[in-house]
Amino acid sequence: MTGNKCLLIALLVMSLTFSLLGCGGSPTSPASQVGNQVYTIADATGDYGFPSPFAHYARGPGYIRMSMLFDTLIWKDANGYIPSLAAKWEYRPDDNAYLFTLVESATWHDGQKITATDVVFTFDYLKKHSYQTTDTTMVKTVEAVDSQTVKIILSRPYAPFLEQVAGTVPILPKHIWQSITDPAQFRQPEALVGSGPFKLVDYNKEQGSYLYEAYDGYYQGKAKFQQLKFIKMNADMAAAALKQHQVDMAQIPFELAKPLEQAGLKILTMPHDWIAKLVINHQKEPFDNVDFRQALAYAIDRKALIETTLRGQALPGNPGLVPPDSQWCNPALAAMYPYSPDSARKLLARLGYSKAGSYWEKGGQPLAVELLVAAKAGAPGSPGERQGEFIKAQLEQLGIKVNLQALESKTLDSRINEGNFELALNGHGGLGADPNYLTNMILGKSFSSARYHQNQQLAGLLADQAALMDYAARKQRIDEIQSIFAADIPAIALYYPTWYYAYSNRADLYFTKQGIGSGVPIPLNKMSFINN
Repeated sequence: MTGNKCLLIALLVMSLTFSLLGCGGSPTSPASQVGNQVYTIADATGDYGFPSPFAHYARGPGYIRMSMLFDTLIWKDANGYIPSLAAKWEYRPDDNAYLFTLVESATWHDGQKITATDVVFTFDYLKKHSYQTTDTTMVKTVEAVDSQTVKIILSRPYAPFLEQVAGTVPILPKHIWQSITDPAQFRQPEALVGSGPFKLVDYNKEQGSYLYEAYDGYYQGKAKFQQLKFIKMNADMAAAALKQHQVDMAQIPFELAKPLEQAGLKILTMPHDWIAKLVINHQKEPFDNVDFRQALAYAIDRKALIETTLRGQALPGNPGLVPPDSQWCNPALAAMYPYSPDSARKLLARLGYSKAGSYWEKGGQPLAVELLVAAKAGAPGSPGERQGEFIKAQLEQLGIKVNLQALESKTLDSRINEGNFELALNGHGGLGADPNYLTNMILGKSFSSARYHQNQQLAGLLADQAALMDYAARKQRIDEIQSIFAADIPAIALYYPTWYYAYSNRADLYFTKQGIGSGVPIPLNKMSFINN
């Protein structure tokens, strides 16, 4: 099928009325009838789950789609914290507590007033049903001082509280959620009644599309557009649609940035807040041996990987995980694990392997590993089959036989979650957030975590840093954490891709300071779509 035919089909799909799937609302007019009142976002992946707080997919785009419906106590823009449901807040060190004063005019989408009771209920509910991306265990008690004032008392000092809890946890309407015992399966229209600037009109899982409608009673101001639409479309088709003014925003390959800018589009270049990793199942032999993991690190030429598969559009991975352009990066680690097949061979020999023909072996068994990759890379620069083939070639050149297996991306995430893998290529964002993300990346339970609990010193330092309010003291702990992780190397940071976004001048898009919520590095802050 030619590119023009593909584009024609996509544009026809975009102009059709969305069919309702039980998400509430009524059928909406085709885009041609609402004209300038529709803002359309193209996304190569599409579906990120039902956008309720407990059913959206646990990746950044899933959080973005949910955030259009649900507000948090505070929020962030390009410069830092701004009010959201809380008009003001203060920290009371004597009590180790935060006091939040709620906005008087805020209402739920069904018209009911938002009060302190809803905030208390939300945090009590999260003790039984934890929010998938946020740790709230440091919250001791939540009290309603009066109908519009909430006091959140912490059980321990927690430096990232404002960003990772107050600015990330979606507040729930008590009158809807108090009877829900299985929140992940709650898919009724009421599950999407929030306090955000938009209401959901349609969600189509198969098409990977979302259609939102402005909530006229939004307390922070009137939406700039009557409708906000997410559609599934690959990067090349999205570039053509941008030129045709059929979509307003899309992530694009770097080679299209200049032509689109010349065509009148605006271009954003993302900070290096997304990481591609070689995930290692360090619970299995031989990956449970640090010498073997270090041999893998020496065997992969990260710079050549970037030049060959990404045309240079990335920064090499830091063995300590933190990107080199971050203020929290430990620069002393940059020289660790230079590409050195000789160093890798020495480590394998020390482990008792010997070379027999093309491959290393031990006890008569050739050294073979399985490497899982995503069959279809999502965003430009995310690791996929091309990167997998490169790593396979390098490991086999060293003498390690590689069985490369390509999986659907969500199946890949599930295999990693289940521990049903040996090596896998995967990636995620959030590296521009408060550095406490290292706790989730090292000790967490999700596919984005190394799940490395073997080093008690490392676990202790991760706990210590979160309690330090002083920057210099905290930076020292973060440096130590990176050094220990790099030495143990339970996962290998391969690269941080350079991402480009093109968008029309109909909305002022920007990268949120330290990422949306707990660090999502996507320029789709909901405040870009509000007149305030």
